[in-house]
Amino acid sequence: MNKFAAFRNENPVFIFRSYDIKETDEAIDVDFFYDIPGLAQFRPGWSFPKPDGLTVSGDAVFEKLVFNLGMAEAISYWKSVCSPELRVECGFLTEEQKEWWKKLWFLGLGEFQFINGIESTQQEFVNINCTGKEISADLRSDRELNGCLIPIGGGKDSALTLETLKNSGMKCRCYSINKRRSISGTVEAAGLPENTLITARRKFDRSLVDLNNKGYLNGHTPFSSVVAFSAEITAYLYGVKYIVLSNESSANESTVAGSIVNHQYSKSFEFESDFHEYEKKYLGTGISYFSFLRPLTEFQIASMFVSHRKYLPVFRSCNLGSKVSPDIWCLECPKCLFVSLILSPFLSLDELKEMFGKDMLNDPSMLEYFIELIGESEHKPFECVGSVSEVNLSVSLAIQKLEAQGEKLPLLFEEYVKRGLYHPETLEERRKEYCCYFNEQNLLTDEFKTILKKEMERLL
Repeated sequence: MNKFAAFRNENPVFIFRSYDIKETDEAIDVDFFYDIPGLAQFRPGWSFPKPDGLTVSGDAVFEKLVFNLGMAEAISYWKSVCSPELRVECGFLTEEQKEWWKKLWFLGLGEFQFINGIESTQQEFVNINCTGKEISADLRSDRELNGCLIPIGGGKDSALTLETLKNSGMKCRCYSINKRRSISGTVEAAGLPENTLITARRKFDRSLVDLNNKGYLNGHTPFSSVVAFSAEITAYLYGVKYIVLSNESSANESTVAGSIVNHQYSKSFEFESDFHEYEKKYLGTGISYFSFLRPLTEFQIASMFVSHRKYLPVFRSCNLGSKVSPDIWCLECPKCLFVSLILSPFLSLDELKEMFGKDMLNDPSMLEYFIELIGESEHKPFECVGSVSEVNLSVSLAIQKLEAQGEKLPLLFEEYVKRGLYHPETLEERRKEYCCYFNEQNLLTDEFKTILKKEMERLL
């Protein structure tokens, strides 16, 4: 019997027992209680800053938002044993909602299943039973919503969204989960006051690490769904009309070719659409959730981002490095390499080396990741990286530029040429195709589409 089957057999139920809301003058603290009977208990928590004079006492809409955040948080702890039953004792879900959550559980843990060799179906993966009461809540009719809440992760994508919307005259607030230097640096580089940034504190229960160290299941979770539900709470507290993400169309591509396994599932348009509909039907805050950069590719975003050079010294897109204080480029992961490759047509080799503090393109230890990124492997790296085709375009354009300048090609680019992948005769056509690309599968209003298209025309 494999681990997945053994752990499910030994731990047949995972229980979402309760949530607790405590309010002070400055913040709202939320604690969740999860239980794997006979094995472990988890008590993760959140703290949301709140506007002066606001109270959520007796606010059933807020309580409903907290309960749904608890459902999203539960995934991280449930996956340690993958109990066949998720029992919800502190709330109620309709059959349609249960199916919504089962889809997120299954597709959001697609990489987790692939890495752990799990074979299951969406219906078999988890069954949800609710024994709690329904939270009855109607949206308060006296609320006026305005402006944008932009989740900032410290990377190039959210910096581009913030800069574009700020320059368009949109009222912008920024949202982050926990403090990081790259996040505050992005807000500062945008020229916005410090109080523009609203930071929620997320407390992770380290008991899960103890289970992982004992051999229980571990792996990637759909963290962007946690961002979505926590941003919804923040937008509700501050009366914001739009939650504006910075996920691009490249996030829709499967990580494993020919499968539905996608490291970025909760950044995909499929999840964005599902969350948008879930919010309207079951949360009813009147807040609109969408990604501003959804019509674009990573290649377009990179070419537009470098026009705002003030962000180059402060942005960070390394997930491993974000766990270090202050956040850094780890210089050892596929995400660091991908950023170097996608920016290589638009920055010189010296500029790239200065930005990273290392010559990523001449590092032989990056060769395996490079092969995966250009599509010469079974799957892409399990990271938030762009599509294979746009990585190939970026590498080819960088090679063309270096050859025109008479510069020696770095090691990774030499490997690319040796593999017969460099075809300069088709480059201009491919470049034009990408620069003009605009994916109409998006949730932007006409106003936001106009803003984005004007910025594309100006920068591309």
